Amino acid sequence: MTKITIGARGSKLSLAYVAKVKELLIKNNSELKEENIDFKAIKTTGDLYSGKKISDIGGKNLFCKEIEECLIKKKIDLAVHSLKDMESVENQKLIIGAYIRRNDFRDVLISERIKSIDDLKAEVKIGSSSRRRELQLKKINNKISIMNIRGNVDTRINKMNKSNLDGIILAAAGVKSLKLENKISFTFESEHILPAVGQGIIAVQCRKEDKIKFLLKKINDTETNFCAIAERKMLQTIGGDCDTAVGGLAEIKNNNLRLKAQLFSDNGDECFEHELTGKDHNASLIGKSVGEKLLKLAGEKFKKK
Repeated sequence: MTKITIGARGSKLSLAYVAKVKELLIKNNSELKEENIDFKAIKTTGDLYSGKKISDIGGKNLFCKEIEECLIKKKIDLAVHSLKDMESVENQKLIIGAYIRRNDFRDVLISERIKSIDDLKAEVKIGSSSRRRELQLKKINNKISIMNIRGNVDTRINKMNKSNLDGIILAAAGVKSLKLENKISFTFESEHILPAVGQGIIAVQCRKEDKIKFLLKKINDTETNFCAIAERKMLQTIGGDCDTAVGGLAEIKNNNLRLKAQLFSDNGDECFEHELTGKDHNASLIGKSVGEKLLKLAGEKFKKK
């Protein structure tokens, strides 16, 4: 077996995701050994401009573009991403060969002062870089102030303390993967904060024609795959860009997939919601139907980009 090079961002979280993928590949492919797998850290535009708002540097693919370019140019063989960072329309030369079994999809709050949803009823100041989270928090209490805060988890915690914020909101999956559960003050259930599309899912990408996809097939989680297809099809259908406030969550029970989605108007004043249940193998159709319904509900209040 020749060497396989995995490419990803160099953050602590990305390294944790790469370790997970590497472990699964070795466990499920007897021909693979530890020494067969190398790693290459790749800096992305999102990493280089970590002090700026994502909307100011343009585009959702800021944390994937350079990694995908390395994959196309054969500088790496596999790319490991957080699915929520990826464009809903994939590069035609590449495929997601494996969706790793979903981690906790919820959002969490790290705070010394806020311990429950009721504590958010006061006038508090929360750090976040997500327009979705900002509008969802304001739906809970429109007096909540939001401060733009980016960077890795450690950086955000330091910024929270220095800026005298009441808390920061993050994805549970990232916090737990870094074994920082003890920092979580409370977890938002999906009826309060609907997660980003793909949140909690690690995606492993390869070149479309590469035989390596057969190795990835063995570590693909079928349920997670169906959920990802439904959520991403909904996102693709509504269009939007890095500033679009949209949440989506698919869950499967007894082969039935339920997709719940939420879209905010361009000005952020209105929220449109829809959910649909169908057979899991119809994931793409369910996603498309939910996306079309959201567009219909929003009308001229949301412009498809």
